[in-house]
Amino acid sequence: MVKKRLFLASRGSTLIVVFLTLLLSILVVPSIHAAEPPLKAASQKTGTEVTLMSVYFRDVNLGWAVGSGGTVLKTIDGGQKWKKQTSGTSMQLTGVFFVDDKQGWIIGVNGMIRHTVDGGATWRPQPIDTQASMYGLSFVSPQEGWVVGGNGTILHTSDGGAHWTDQSSSTTAALYAVQFLTARRGTAVGAVGTVLATEDGGATWVAQETQGSVTLFDVYFSDPMTGWVVGNAGAMFQTTDGGGRWIDRTLPCSRTCTRLTDLLRIRFTDPKTGWIVGERGMAYHTADSGFTWEEQGAVANVSLFGLSFPNTLHGWASGERGTIVHLTIGK
Repeated sequence: MVKKRLFLASRGSTLIVVFLTLLLSILVVPSIHAAEPPLKAASQKTGTEVTLMSVYFRDVNLGWAVGSGGTVLKTIDGGQKWKKQTSGTSMQLTGVFFVDDKQGWIIGVNGMIRHTVDGGATWRPQPIDTQASMYGLSFVSPQEGWVVGGNGTILHTSDGGAHWTDQSSSTTAALYAVQFLTARRGTAVGAVGTVLATEDGGATWVAQETQGSVTLFDVYFSDPMTGWVVGNAGAMFQTTDGGGRWIDRTLPCSRTCTRLTDLLRIRFTDPKTGWIVGERGMAYHTADSGFTWEEQGAVANVSLFGLSFPNTLHGWASGERGTIVHLTIGK
């Protein structure tokens, strides 16, 4: 009788352990291995085969894309129809930014900056004292903005681009992207692992250390402390202290890849949700502030250079051969 009681007690303990294990697996596993939101990628007809280097959407209907041969495209219906605008140049355009529905800027090679106040119906040149190619731009208001480019060029305007003044970057490295969260706090990135930061509107730029010499193509801060930079061969660095320290988060090669993917654009739609596009049309997604990234596969069969998310559910990417892809997140 004693042995039987011991057996039943032992068996009961085992069943309790099994039950608790199953209960924990039910409660914990979904939070650790949360399912990725469905991603639908739909190619849109652009009527061009040129490389589209940049895309920018003000909302889910109104957007622009720019690229080779002075190409400027505009849509007012979320990309169902893209119409060509006259840019007034045949040079390669590398970036586009709008502060509202009417006022925006395009930049390109050979020191080119053009400005519109009518939604792109007309573009007027804004002269600058350099022939360096411009690659990135950021505006915090209709009056104040920055552009960056070759040979460490950083230009600033406080009057909507009527006048552009040079800011000292103390580098000759090409700068490919810039982001300002406020009129005083900004970050620029570029070749040979260059990361520059300012807290006084660009009066002084300070180099930050990333422990790498890769080419960095883009930068995005979701708040003043939390930021990301991405670059060639899967390079990715994260900061949680405003750039005081950059942590290497370089993406490893997946089981199916033969070489590391160049990461060309990164955007966050909220503090936790981020997207990256890059070489060979690859896309990546994070739902935990970038601590883990899930490969989404190729959303296009060409490299993607532009990325814009006007809200959390809709995004657009642009790239080679006139490609514009509409990204829809969720059911």
